[in-house]
Amino acid sequence: METMKAQNITTNDLFWQVKYDASRCTLCGSCVAACSFRAIECKVERRRMVFSEGDYPDPKSRFSAVPVIRQVNSVKNFCRGCGICQKVCPNDAIGPVRNPDTRFPVISRCLMGDSIKRGGRKNLEGDHRALDSIGIGRISQMTDPSLDASRHTFDILAPFGRILPPKQLPLKVGADGKLEQTERTPPVRWIYPVIIGDMSIGALSWRMWEAMAIAVAYLNEECGLPVRLCSGEGGVPERLLKSRYLKYLILQIASGHFGWNRIIKTMPHMTEDPAGILIKIGQGAKPGDGGLLLAQKVAEHIQAIRGVPKADLLSPPNHQGLYSIEESVQKMFLSFNAAFKFRVPVAIKVAASATSVSVFNNLVRDPYNIVGGFFLDGIDGGTGAAHEVSLDHTGHPIVSKLRDCYLAAVSQGRQGHIPLWAGGGLGKTGDLAAEAFKMICLGANGIFAGKLVLQMAGCVGNDRGRCNACNTGLCPVGITTQESALVHRLNPEMVAQNIVNYFLAMDKEFRKLLAPIGNSSLPVGRSDALVATDKAIADRLKIQYVC
Repeated sequence: METMKAQNITTNDLFWQVKYDASRCTLCGSCVAACSFRAIECKVERRRMVFSEGDYPDPKSRFSAVPVIRQVNSVKNFCRGCGICQKVCPNDAIGPVRNPDTRFPVISRCLMGDSIKRGGRKNLEGDHRALDSIGIGRISQMTDPSLDASRHTFDILAPFGRILPPKQLPLKVGADGKLEQTERTPPVRWIYPVIIGDMSIGALSWRMWEAMAIAVAYLNEECGLPVRLCSGEGGVPERLLKSRYLKYLILQIASGHFGWNRIIKTMPHMTEDPAGILIKIGQGAKPGDGGLLLAQKVAEHIQAIRGVPKADLLSPPNHQGLYSIEESVQKMFLSFNAAFKFRVPVAIKVAASATSVSVFNNLVRDPYNIVGGFFLDGIDGGTGAAHEVSLDHTGHPIVSKLRDCYLAAVSQGRQGHIPLWAGGGLGKTGDLAAEAFKMICLGANGIFAGKLVLQMAGCVGNDRGRCNACNTGLCPVGITTQESALVHRLNPEMVAQNIVNYFLAMDKEFRKLLAPIGNSSLPVGRSDALVATDKAIADRLKIQYVC
C-alpha cells in the first residue's frame, strides 16, 4: 500500500466532472479541439475481453487498445464547466456535471502556494436580493390617469454633467425681453439612462469591443437612442480616438493611468469630443484591490495601446498622490476639465462602501461646479480578473448605498446637482429595464451594466461557479480572450445585433413602466411608486411595506 498515491488529484476533487459515454462517442475529436482549457484529452486504454470459442467453457483473454476521451486531473487544466464540449458533440456523448464533493478550494491553494485568481462573478450567491422584494405599487388610475405606453411621448434621458440649481444659472433678461446667458455653464450630456459599463480593451477581445462599438453607433444614428459606452482603463486605439464615433464613448482614466499618454497625444487630432471622462477610484467587485490584467491577456496590440511589456499589469488600489476627497476635486476634476477646455463632463466612480456617502457629501458641495457625476458600483458586479477572496468577501450591495447617497443629498436640498449613476449586478434575471427603473425610483439618474452585455454576446458564466475564467485569457466563446483562434469564435455582427435588439426591447419596457405611474420622464427619487414585501428592506430604504 505504500505505493498508493492517496494525495494525488482525482476528478472527484475538482469543481466539475466530465461525464463521457463511450458507447455514443464517434471519436470525431470535436470536444477535445473545442476545449480552450485543455481539460479533456484523447487517451488509449487497454481493455481485456474474456471469451470462449469451443463447445465447452475454455476461457481465453484478448487485449485491445481502445481510444477514449478522458478528463485531465490538474489544478491548471481543470474543467470550468463551460459546456462547450457538450455544445459541439454531435451525439451528446460528453458534458460537465457539477461535483458537490469538490476539494478544489483547498488543494489549489496547497499545490499552487498562491491565492486563487479568477474573473467573472463572485461565488457566494445569495438566494434573494433586495430588488427582488421591491415592486412598482403606485399605479395611476381614476384620480390621476395613467398614460398610454404605445402612443404617449416619453423623455427617457438622464444627465451626465453638473446640473446647476435655478439660482445659480448665469441668466439675465436682455433689453429685448429675452433670456441671455452671461457666462458658460458646466457641460451636460443628456444620454440614455443605461450606460454600457466600463470594460477595457485588454479585458475583452477586440471582436467584442468591435461589436459593442457597432451596436452603440447603430443605436445612436439609426434608432435615436443616445446610448454611451465606457472604455474602461487602458486606453483605446488611435483610430477610434480620431473618429467621429468618439462622441459616443466615455473615456476612463484609472489609478494605473494605462493608455492615457496615447489619449493626451491624440487630443490635437480629435475631430469630436468624447461623451465624458470617468475617473475610476474603485470597482465594486474588488474594492480596494486595484486592477489586474494578467500577462496571458497582454497581447501585442494591448502592449502598443498601453505602452507596456508583456507582463502582469496591476493598477494601484488608489490614485497615487491623492490623499483627500477635497484634493480629488482640485487635482483631478479640475485638471481633466482643463484638458478638454471645460467642454466635456468629468465624473468619478467609486466602489460602494460604508464611506461612500462621505465621499458623495464632499463632492456635492463642490464649489467649482465641475463634478459631472457620481458612479457607485456594488459588490455584485463582475471583473475580468481578481483575487477570489476579494471578489467573494469585499464590497457592499448597491441598493442601500445608492439610497443613502440620494437621501443625503435630499437632506441638503442638493439632489440632482450631481447625477447619481449606480451599477453592480443589475440585470441578473435578464430583465434590466425593471431593475433600472427601481434603482431610478430609489434615487439614481441612470445605471450602468457590463455583465449582462457579455451575456448578450454568449457568455456562459454564471454566479454559481460556471466558467468564470475571464482571467485566463482562454474564454471559450471569444469574449475575454486575446487568443486569435478563440477570438474568431465570436461573431461581432451577430453580437451587435443582439445588443441593439435588447436595447430596443428595453426602451419599450421603460415606457410600459413609466405609463402606469403617470410619468413622461424618468421618475428619479419617486420612492412613493415602490412597495416592498420585506419589512426590513422597506424600513431600510424608507419605502412602503406591503403584505
